[in-house]
Amino acid sequence: MSNSSEGHRHRLRRKFLKSGLAGFHDYEVLELLLTLGTPRRDCKPLAKRLLEKFGSLRAVLDASPGELRKVEGIGEINQVGILLPRAVAGLYREIQARQCPVTGSPASAAEYLRAEIGSHDREVFKILLLDNSNRVRDIITLFEGTIDQTVVHPREVVAAALKAGASRMVLAHNHPGGTLAPSAQDRALTRRLKEACRLVGVEVLDHIIVSDRKGYYSMKENNEI
Repeated sequence: MSNSSEGHRHRLRRKFLKSGLAGFHDYEVLELLLTLGTPRRDCKPLAKRLLEKFGSLRAVLDASPGELRKVEGIGEINQVGILLPRAVAGLYREIQARQCPVTGSPASAAEYLRAEIGSHDREVFKILLLDNSNRVRDIITLFEGTIDQTVVHPREVVAAALKAGASRMVLAHNHPGGTLAPSAQDRALTRRLKEACRLVGVEVLDHIIVSDRKGYYSMKENNEI
């Protein structure tokens, strides 16, 4: 790698350490990420190629390993630079969710859920398992599937709650690209899960539906649970 390329990397790092990502172009963000897994290479052309391929920084960061591999110049090593920050961010959000109580307002849970599953293009059904103080004992993904085909069995929800020693739970899933309002199927599933959990002494506090762009819908806030 040329001295000029190494100097450019150094300037990007210094700029980030001084003021975060403020003032960065999208290709510079990707360039900085790619340097994490590409020690001796000018990463600017590859960063611009990724943006051209996927159309936006967000689309690049949401890309799967298989999609990234289709881009010329992207191998296993520099995939790490793109995929690792997203994985760490998800872990950080989960740690935050576990440490903070899910209070009477659904907003705190919804903030975590929107960031975690709001942008998925398939439905993801999660349960947040809580103790008596409304602190998160565990967060479990029960199902990931195609749009409008979420299938969740009450026995799986009950088994997860009993295994975690939870006394309360929050149900949650996303609506990819659609309205936030619960469907008739969503409402029927909520009633089944609430009744199944009641029989074993576990209270269902809420069912939250999220979207990254449209916010969230709380059945509790709308007096549906």
